[in-house]
Amino acid sequence: MLGRLLQFITRRDGAIAVEFAFVAPVMIGMFFGLTELALALGVHADVINLSSVGSDLVAQESTITTSDMTNVFSALSAMLYPYSTTPAQITISSVIDNNTATSGKVAWSCTQGGTARTANSTYTFPTAAQGVITSGGGGSVIMTEVSYSYSLPVTINIPGIINLSGPYAMSSTFYSKPRRVAQIPGATCP
Repeated sequence: MLGRLLQFITRRDGAIAVEFAFVAPVMIGMFFGLTELALALGVHADVINLSSVGSDLVAQESTITTSDMTNVFSALSAMLYPYSTTPAQITISSVIDNNTATSGKVAWSCTQGGTARTANSTYTFPTAAQGVITSGGGGSVIMTEVSYSYSLPVTINIPGIINLSGPYAMSSTFYSKPRRVAQIPGATCP
């Protein structure tokens, strides 16, 4: 009997299968987790790019027409490929000088999927962006705000323990000074 017990303890026939059963779920989980993280970081980078490109495209013009705004929004939507454009909210506004370094007045605002800013409302710049308009200089900035609600393509949910499926709110705001004029006249939104 003691010999059989020693044989049972020292046998290694199924050890590799048992070790694989312990390690495989962890490795598969890490693989999918890193894949999802890479997708989320890609979307976040796109959100930042959308805000800077949108602001830059409008700031290059002297005037903006409905056709121009449609083209800008179409270009920005194309930049999101292969991700869905449905959760994207893109708002492009012209903020003009109101004689304070900490705030400006919204001259016009157009949006796709979001809510446009109200014309003539006051916009207070965040601390890092204060001074982008020289107080009393009569200038302006083109501000593009992008927000995106990202949900993972694969549901990662263990009830009561972890829910990583989202949605995750991503946003970016970018300011560009108009290049050809001090203030770009009011845009007609599409």
